[in-house]
Amino acid sequence: MFGENHAHIFMNARNYREAVRQQENGVDEEVIHRHFKAYQDKGISFVRDGGDFLHVSQKAKELSGSYGIDYRTPVFAIHHNGHYGKIVGRGFDTLKEYATLVREVKACGGDFIKIMTTGIMDFDTDGSVTESALPFSEVKEMVHIAHEEGFSVMSHTNGARAVADAVQAGVDSIEHGNYVDEEALQLMAESDVVWVPTITVVKNLIGCGRFSDKVLEHIWAVGSQNIRRGFELGVHMALGSDAGAYRVYHGQGLLDEWGCFREILGDTEEVRQHLFDGEARIRRKFQRL
Repeated sequence: MFGENHAHIFMNARNYREAVRQQENGVDEEVIHRHFKAYQDKGISFVRDGGDFLHVSQKAKELSGSYGIDYRTPVFAIHHNGHYGKIVGRGFDTLKEYATLVREVKACGGDFIKIMTTGIMDFDTDGSVTESALPFSEVKEMVHIAHEEGFSVMSHTNGARAVADAVQAGVDSIEHGNYVDEEALQLMAESDVVWVPTITVVKNLIGCGRFSDKVLEHIWAVGSQNIRRGFELGVHMALGSDAGAYRVYHGQGLLDEWGCFREILGDTEEVRQHLFDGEARIRRKFQRL
């Protein structure tokens, strides 16, 4: 069975604010147990988290062993204040402050660093990225600082130019990577980076009535085309569903993501092996040495 390469153990796939309220006065371990049980029931034994600001994933790391789950976490994601990322982590204003946060992740037992370099898809309008990306020079220094501390870097990044910048800055995985273009795909193919598209987030929203299906279907079509092209070029890819996001349930989300890939690429041994190889790269890279 594949592993879940992008999840948020504190989210409940229904309501973000409700999930926060349940944890803001102290970690509610029952949520963690319930979500780990969902993974266990689906035969999923590897989970890489995307972090949170409530110490939930930090506690989850302590509890994961009793479920036979190899669980990796950045503890919290790191974003530049004033930019997207507050919902899953901590912010900085200067690179000195960023370096302090990296060291805090190490002190908390984090396995890797997660950075936020862009916004998210604007499902309410045309599907474009919600804000401008961090400048290349800043992203490069963020990656350098993390690598110097012995960490691999998971990068939440959307948009063609931003993905190209993140790859050239040396990140170890690209999360989401919506709206990549040929140049960005070529750069990923020529690098050791692993792309985790999390495309089931889009597919599972279609028909729910929360957003325009026209916008969602456009994002799905473009994303599917880019995954096909990435596969043709040999981009390293791994399955991650963004479990915990709206309508992406823990455990089931990974099966949904695999269903999306089968629909896009076909259910072949070549596709399976390609995804297993990408996950193996993540398992090797995203662990504290």
